[in-house]
Amino acid sequence: MKPNLKLIILDNFKNVGEKVDKELQKFNKNKDSYSVKISNSRFSNGEGKVKLEETVRHQDLYILCDVGNYSMSYEMHGFTHYISPDEHFQDVKRVISATSGRSEHITLIMPLLYQSRQHKRKGRESLDCALALQELENLGVNCIVTFDAHDPNVSNAIPNLPFENFYPTHIILEDLIEEELDNLLVVSPDMGAMERSRYYAELLGCDVGVFYKRRDLSRVVNGKNPIVDHVYMGTDVKDKNIIVVDDMIASGSSMIEVATELKKRGANKIFLVATFSLFTEGIELFKEAYENKLFDKLYSTNLSYVREDVRNSSWYHEVDCSNFIAKVIHTLHKGESIEPLQNGKKEMIRKINKKVGK
Repeated sequence: MKPNLKLIILDNFKNVGEKVDKELQKFNKNKDSYSVKISNSRFSNGEGKVKLEETVRHQDLYILCDVGNYSMSYEMHGFTHYISPDEHFQDVKRVISATSGRSEHITLIMPLLYQSRQHKRKGRESLDCALALQELENLGVNCIVTFDAHDPNVSNAIPNLPFENFYPTHIILEDLIEEELDNLLVVSPDMGAMERSRYYAELLGCDVGVFYKRRDLSRVVNGKNPIVDHVYMGTDVKDKNIIVVDDMIASGSSMIEVATELKKRGANKIFLVATFSLFTEGIELFKEAYENKLFDKLYSTNLSYVREDVRNSSWYHEVDCSNFIAKVIHTLHKGESIEPLQNGKKEMIRKINKKVGK
């Protein structure tokens, strides 16, 4: 007998998880929720506990979480403490532990891959992402689903465990092509994002340029070597409508610097695109840049938490990926090929051609 599909939606991904649940109900023409009730509590010294309120024995289990959600807090030793990615990851492990190995199959859906920026070792430092993946495998996870991993090669740490890395390119472009996009150019903010930018350019049928970030390797500021110059290589940007593509925005300073350089060179409209918008140093930089007409809009997904005031801003457009996550779960549960979900290139080109009247 085929195991039933069940979802465990952690509180840090509740808003998106509930949408995923509703989409799955539509797919299967089922009015009953797939979500398993859990309780996630904290003691006043910061220790946590997870309890499943119903059985998951012999179920096909999908755990949904957002380790980047910085809006959640609890009282610890009498003061408010905001939950960090480390604590979110610990809660994921608690959920897996609470199943006690009774589920038939466990798929962990972690769109923002935990410690993904610490994916390779340079000298005497930790290798956190690889260690986390190995820990999940040892706990009994059968498959890991993530989005736009900073470096997909980190999956080499778990060669025997399915590691499905999806890109939201097509979902973002479906929203983005509603803009009047002519005389277009895609620009990569650095060498690391070049492959991603080339793919956008290929779908849109336009050229691509790139900025080289020259850094001061003698200093470290906030964990990084500061950028001292942006050197542009590519087609002249004058009067072009630009799409700047990256996987994530942390402080956002680099993206705004690139937009500034493009405006200096005479660019017309500038659309910023990022899978994850973390805003680690607040949003004032983006507010000011928008007011100064340095960019026209930021397109980003709901795959990780974004504050409500940002989501309601005129300069921000949220791309909803809940339907796509539901499609991934639905496909995996049925045991079908996920290749059409990983490569929607033909369908996207068809939609773009239809939009531009080709």
